[in-house]
Amino acid sequence: MGDRDAEFTAYVVQRRPQLYRLAFLLCSDAHRAEDIVQVALAKLYGAWDRASRMDGIDAYTRRIVVNSHLDDTRRPWRRERTKEVEQLDGPAAVPLGIEETDALWSALRGLPEGQRRVVVLRHYWGLSVEETARDLGISTGTVKSQSSLAIHHLRRVLDPAPSAGERR
Repeated sequence: MGDRDAEFTAYVVQRRPQLYRLAFLLCSDAHRAEDIVQVALAKLYGAWDRASRMDGIDAYTRRIVVNSHLDDTRRPWRRERTKEVEQLDGPAAVPLGIEETDALWSALRGLPEGQRRVVVLRHYWGLSVEETARDLGISTGTVKSQSSLAIHHLRRVLDPAPSAGERR
């Protein structure tokens, strides 16, 4: 195996679990997430000579995954939505009960695609507003507004009872 292939393989071995989680959070389907990651890695391999010299290779790779997801959602046979949500391949930072996990996944699936992408990159991956905007190819203002709308929706769905000082 050449140096190029060895470097690429080492990168994939290290980053594949994170790429899978990103794809899964974007599409909520384990099989589609695998497909998205496979397509993204094939694209990355084709650009590896250039990409491996970049300072922001992780951001570049995330962008490929997000774009691969976008391409996948545009395919007519992908317009069906799955009812089941499968678990990620690793534990959550704070373990949730089954009911809370189901409610969270249902709420995330209820978000429009753009808002879901922003929430995943900003709040799951912990990217800055600027990094999220760059990865998604949108403005920072769009990231902020989509994040705000998504968080408002998630709070409303996940905690439907208004607090004492809150009016509806």
